[in-house]
Amino acid sequence: MPALEIVETHAEAAEQELAPLIVLEPLAAYLDERGLGSGTVEAERIGDGHSNITYLIRRNGQPLVLRRPPRPPLPPTAHDVLREARLLAAVQDADVRTPRVLDACDDESILGVPFYVMEYIEGTVITSQVPEPLDVPDERRRICFELIDSLCEMHAVDWRACGLEGFGKPTGYLDRQLRRFGGLWDINKTRELPLVQEVGEWLAANKPESPAATIVHGDYRLGNTMFANGPPARLIAIFDWEMATIGDPLADIGYLTATWSEPSDAARLETMFDRLTVTHAEGFLGRDALIARYEEQTGRSMSDLRWYQALALWKAAVFMEGNYKRSLAGTTDDPYLALFDKGVPQLADAAHQITKLPAPRT
Repeated sequence: MPALEIVETHAEAAEQELAPLIVLEPLAAYLDERGLGSGTVEAERIGDGHSNITYLIRRNGQPLVLRRPPRPPLPPTAHDVLREARLLAAVQDADVRTPRVLDACDDESILGVPFYVMEYIEGTVITSQVPEPLDVPDERRRICFELIDSLCEMHAVDWRACGLEGFGKPTGYLDRQLRRFGGLWDINKTRELPLVQEVGEWLAANKPESPAATIVHGDYRLGNTMFANGPPARLIAIFDWEMATIGDPLADIGYLTATWSEPSDAARLETMFDRLTVTHAEGFLGRDALIARYEEQTGRSMSDLRWYQALALWKAAVFMEGNYKRSLAGTTDDPYLALFDKGVPQLADAAHQITKLPAPRT
């Protein structure tokens, strides 16, 4: 019998080989203690995340959102939802488009893992299609402007004034990224993929000088944002802050553009991101136009951007190998993660291809 994601009691949870993700009775008791709604808890998984997991929680019709890690065991430093909640709480009064955190719980006796609860926001996460009122060229273009503008806003926030002085070190970000993901590859890898090592060595040998540190989202892309359902297109929330820190802002624009799919990509090596063809429709900007808008608004040089794009795909390969390892171990029943048997080598190949591009003229 397949494991249930949602059960009523801890006794039911103990009968399963795989731990459930939501245990309703203890969760209801905990929410009661925190004054977060009343009555029976209903839970429904939302979003297309394959790392940390998000649930819509309803109590007598009142919606809340719960975010928790996947089933253990987990790699060290990964899936830290309490760290994510800390950042969201810190920036909720700054110029960052985020949902408001209502509670964070480190008591693992409730669900077996830490979790946090945030407000529910009504809108659409654009993945395979654009909401009908926005599905015209002018609104698609505005979606792109909003995507870049909200990133610029985030990178302009005074993170020290928000109380994030100890959240991340303002210097040495790129060195730490290379060390962390190089070490994570040793933990995550299920097979030998020499290109992962080769790209890591190229990144270390060609590391640029970072601009002044900002908040860095770490997974900034269209699918991690929410838009209001009606025109004009308005980005109302940024989600999935699991990899956020203080560091080099160009890592975000590098990741956004490395994973952005456009119709002229026939010559590129295909990765999982190139299947997200919603951005091929008329009105959506290409990578060069996204980069130009970011450069114009921030004044930051884009001369080293290919380095950051290679970093983005290399990190994605390392991170998704960890999710593929969970699939092999049977600790997840998410069929998407099994696709990274081929998906991780494709990411490594695409990162390697970027390293072979000629350096831009300065």
